[in-house]
Amino acid sequence: MVQTKPAKAVKLADLRNQFGLQRTEEETFFQEWLEELPTLNESEEQRLDAVRRQYLYLLEYPVMEGVVKMVVLSPLLELAGFYQPPFRVEGETGIQITAEDEGEMIQGNIDVLVLQNQIWIAVIEAKNSELALTKAIPQALSYMLANLSQEKPSFGVVLNGSEFLFLKLALTPEPRYALSDVFSLLNRRNNLHDVLRIFKKLGSVLLRA
Repeated sequence: MVQTKPAKAVKLADLRNQFGLQRTEEETFFQEWLEELPTLNESEEQRLDAVRRQYLYLLEYPVMEGVVKMVVLSPLLELAGFYQPPFRVEGETGIQITAEDEGEMIQGNIDVLVLQNQIWIAVIEAKNSELALTKAIPQALSYMLANLSQEKPSFGVVLNGSEFLFLKLALTPEPRYALSDVFSLLNRRNNLHDVLRIFKKLGSVLLRA
């Protein structure tokens, strides 16, 4: 297993210096979130519309601890089929993080869930204020690097409740990663439809691997 410093202390510069990891903008590198996405049925779309309405209602209250996984992530994983064979969901120890938000130090956690050792889901939880997705990207990549095979790419998802960002990491021919667009529940169109379609596509990629 690749040895890294504690995930909470990792920066993107550390991954570049230690592993030669580079971000690529090559469009053909990460096509899984763009091409041949499955369609959703009416029942799935209605369920996701209800999830979005519930989450936006809960945003009116200041304490968001645990709501991300319970209200938003769990229905997505269920609808994507990740709670049934042949998939397996594993939990990892949460990472304590801090960030400054308008002069106030915000404490939170990054909880990492693992699907089949090839999809890593980094969930940011913070009290009273959301932490930016960029805070979790190096942590997610460090976990992915530590468990990545030489032959197969791995995928990651970073989310803070209202926003989702997908990642792809591969070691050959050199260590590279790429990011998707950011999908937000605050957009007028329900981006959870797109998120579920991508989850389903990544699930089909794992089944073919």
